[in-house]
Order: sequence, then structure tokens, then C-alpha cells
Amino acid sequence: METNKIHKKLNELASTAISGNDISSSVLYVSALAIAFAGQYAWITLLIVSLVLFLFRKIYGEVVGALPLNGGAYNALLNTTSKGMASFAATLTLLSYMATAVISANEAIHYLHHLIPAMPIIISTIVLLAFFAVLTIGGITESSKVAIGIFIFHLSSLFILASFIFYFLLQNGSSMFIENWNAPVTNGSISNAIFLGFAASMLGVSGFESSANFVEEQQKGVFPKTLRNMWAIVSIINPLMAVLALALFAIPVLQSSEFQNTLLIEMGHYVGGKWVATLIAVDAFLVLSGAVLTSFVGVSGLLERMTLDRIMPQFFLKKSSRGSSYRIILMFFFLSVSVLLITNGDVKLLAGVYTISFLSVMALFGIGNILLKVKRKSLPRPEVASWLSIFIAISAVVIALIGNITMKTEGDAPSNLVVFLDYFIPSIIFVAFMLNRTLILKFLLNAMHTIFDPVRSLVLKMDKKIIKTIDKINSQEFVFFTKGDNIATLNKVMLYIIKNEHTKKIKIVLAHGKDEVIPPNLPMEIEFLGKEYPEITIEFLIIEGQFSPKLIKELSKKWKIPINFMFIGSPSDKFPYKIEELGGVRLII
Repeated sequence: METNKIHKKLNELASTAISGNDISSSVLYVSALAIAFAGQYAWITLLIVSLVLFLFRKIYGEVVGALPLNGGAYNALLNTTSKGMASFAATLTLLSYMATAVISANEAIHYLHHLIPAMPIIISTIVLLAFFAVLTIGGITESSKVAIGIFIFHLSSLFILASFIFYFLLQNGSSMFIENWNAPVTNGSISNAIFLGFAASMLGVSGFESSANFVEEQQKGVFPKTLRNMWAIVSIINPLMAVLALALFAIPVLQSSEFQNTLLIEMGHYVGGKWVATLIAVDAFLVLSGAVLTSFVGVSGLLERMTLDRIMPQFFLKKSSRGSSYRIILMFFFLSVSVLLITNGDVKLLAGVYTISFLSVMALFGIGNILLKVKRKSLPRPEVASWLSIFIAISAVVIALIGNITMKTEGDAPSNLVVFLDYFIPSIIFVAFMLNRTLILKFLLNAMHTIFDPVRSLVLKMDKKIIKTIDKINSQEFVFFTKGDNIATLNKVMLYIIKNEHTKKIKIVLAHGKDEVIPPNLPMEIEFLGKEYPEITIEFLIIEGQFSPKLIKELSKKWKIPINFMFIGSPSDKFPYKIEELGGVRLII
């Protein structure tokens, strides 16, 4: 039963809610952004965006229908080009999700800050990111319930706001819209205003690619419906809110910084008072939070697919008991928090990353569709995008991409492209390393051999020479003349040899006359010492004759052992010879 829970597929509402929260949250900023660049033509630019998105419905439908696997643009390019090209798209998608999570979480807290001014922005943003990380670890089914609640509340809030505005306009007329329409263009020519407005308005489609990244979690036939639903939502609410804003306020007011950040709240306050403004503030917090959830769900599906393809470390494949890739989610959480802290909460710095990343991903998805048509003709697909629609869609995205790259930033702020490259370059270097890690490791191995092989050869030669020298030193034999000493005395001899001499062999010699008796236990005692001291070879020799200086010299010459390497115990006063007569024999006991 637990397994069925883990693999339960998402229905149309749940899938639409997860993706729709991201794309529909754009209404909070895209209308104001379009008006800032296009003025009275903002709603036209938003309708053009809607047309582009309509074309992408077919593109996404064909690609994902033919290859219904998680990964979006990465999956499309992986199955039509090289792993490197697919990884390039995946890196852009990952950056897009990262920027979406950080910006959405931070903006959500800013909206809540309107209601609770004492709330600390940075800490609260981290708490919000942590909440959705934990929620995603709990499983996509559990996450979808929260997403559905946010999605329904968001659409209801927008409906209430629009109702209040229509009622207000019925009571007071819409002369302001006519005045704005006839106002002079603030951005040069009409065509330039529409161009810049379109480039900025393409921010409103961010999130459209999310559904493709978790398509495997959706029920059969749900994916194209999520595309249709997302398209319908942004096609209605974004242009509509731009028109209603132009009907309520003059363009200079709408282009002010205050209205840029909280346009819908200002509209709600103007037509319905504080409680409508509060409703929109709460809605903004919730739907932007939903966009954070979308990022966690989308990145989980994308990185899991990349890990299965061995682009990411296999460490990330570990799943929780609920079937979620918790290590991927935790990694993404820590990455998002680090970006938040690096930017110190000034998430406008991430605008370039956000915009360039997702527009590039959309363009690559279109390219993936072209390659799918050319290289995978026989692959069955539920729907087909026409060549003309693909060409127009890619061209429109490229135009928007150029507009955002060349767009001037405020004051001394770095350009969108510079900020994007700051994040993209380290990310693509890491992915390039993972793709070519065997080649890099082989190069590293060859470099190490080039540097260290001569040293290793020298070390081996020195090693052999030193061992040879040690063996030569240890090859020197020593002699101990015993009188038939007991094992305790012989043990002292062995201890002395080990402690003071470099040798591996000793001769223990017993010299005796014809009538003298050999101690019966001596051979066994010496054999026992040989077992106790295996590092030294003990040779026991019995030599007939009396111990004397003459015998010492004869044995020294015969065995080629210098007399100073021959030992005896301390002699008694009955010893017939003086020490100096023995030729240098050493006393060791």
C-alpha cells in the first residue's frame, strides 16, 4: 500500500496548480513592468506574449508527447543531440529555478511585510524556503494539496479584485484609459516601446516550462491540459490587469517605483479600500510561495533525471520513504539560501539570471522540437507543431532575449548579462567537469605520472640500494663461545645482540675436550631460543678442542669473521688466559 502512495499520479488540477502558481504569480509584477517600458501599449505587448505562448503549447506538446520523461528541454536535447548540449539546457533550467525560488520567496515575504512590518526579511525568507523544502521532501502528492489551495485562492482573489474594479469603472467611467491612450510615448517610438515592453513582458511566461520537468508524475493525458490551462490564465489575467491599471491611474503614476512593486495592492486599495488591499497582499504572499514550491518540484524532477544519466553525482539518487529525492531538495535549498545571503536580499541582482535563463530554455526547447522532427521522424507523438509556428516562436523568444540583454539597468547596477554570467559560468564548469570527469581524471593521472614517475624511479633505486646496504650490514655473522651456559644466560646474549648489533645470524660455539660431557639440554635450549627470536638465525656448533687464542684465530680465519665480532661471557679467576691474549674477543655478560 505504501508503494501505491509513493507512485500516485497527479491529476489535471494538481498539475496545473503546481505549474500555474509560478506562471500566474507573474500578474503581480508583469503588468507594472510592461507599463514601465510600453506605457499605454502594455496590454498589446502582453497579448503578443500570449500569442507566443500559444505557439509554444504545440511545441511543448509535441516534444513531451513524443518523449514523456522528466527534464523538459534537457530531455528533449538529450534524445536528439549530445549530452553536452542537453546539460547546457539543464544548467540554464537549474539557474532559472534557483532565481525563481529566491526571488519569489523574497518577494512573498516583502508582501507579507506590508501586513507585519516587524517581520525580518532575510530570516523569514530562509524559513519560507525551508518550509517548502520540507513539504517537497514529504512527497509531491502532499505538495500538490498545498499548491491547489494556493491556486484556487489566487484566482478567487483576482476575480474579487477585477469585480471591484469593474464596479468602480461602471460608477466612475473609464476616461483615464482614453487619456493614457492619447498620451505621448515615453520610450521613443511606438515600435521601440512595444519592443521593450514585449521583452519585459516575456517574464510573464516564466513557469510555463515547469510542467515538462515533472511530467512523469502526471496522469496520462494531463500534460497538454496543463499547457492549455496555463496559457488561458496568463492570456486573460495579465493583459486584463494592464488594461484595468491604465483605466485607474495615469501612466506617470503607474511608472513610479511605488506602483512598480505593489501595483495590484494599490489597485485594490483604490477601488475597495484596505480589506481588498490586504486580500491581495495575502494572495501575493501565497501565490509567490506557490512559485517557490514549483521550483522545488521542478528542480527535483530535473536533477533526478540528470543524476540517473550520471551527469550529477549518484549521491543524489537516495530517496526518502515517501519517494522524494530529499538530497536533491536539500542541496537546492542550501544553494538558494547561499544565493540569498550573497545578494543580501537584493534579489534584483538575480533578474538577469532569471530572465536570460528561462528565455534561453524556451529557445532551446524550440530547437529541441526542430531536432526531434529531423532526427526522430518515426517517433509517435500526440500532436505536431508546424514549422512556421516553431520559427515564429523561437524568433520571438530570441528577440525578447536580445531585449533583456541590451536593456539598461538602474544606476550603477551590473547588466543582466554580467549577473547571468556570474552564476552561469561556475555552474557550467561543474557540469562540464561531470561530463568529462573520466577524461579529466586520466589527464590528471598522466600529469602525475609525468611529474612523479622520475621521482618514483629514483626512490625505487634508492630503496633497492638501501635494502642492499642493510642486508650487507646484517649479513655479518657473530660468534658466541658458550661454556654450556643455561638458557637464561643465552637469552641475555640474544638480547644483547638484538639491541647492540646489526646481524641476522649468530653461531653459538661449544668447544670441549674429549673427556668433557656436553650439557644434555643445551641443543634444546638453543632450538627454543631460535623460535623466540625468529629474526636471527642461530647455528649451534660443537667443536672438539680446548677454548684458546689459537682456536679463536683458526675459526676467525676459517669463517672470515673478525675476532672483534666474537663474544664470550666474563671469565672466572681460573681462566687460563688473559683477556688481551684472546685477540680482541668481547665480553658481553
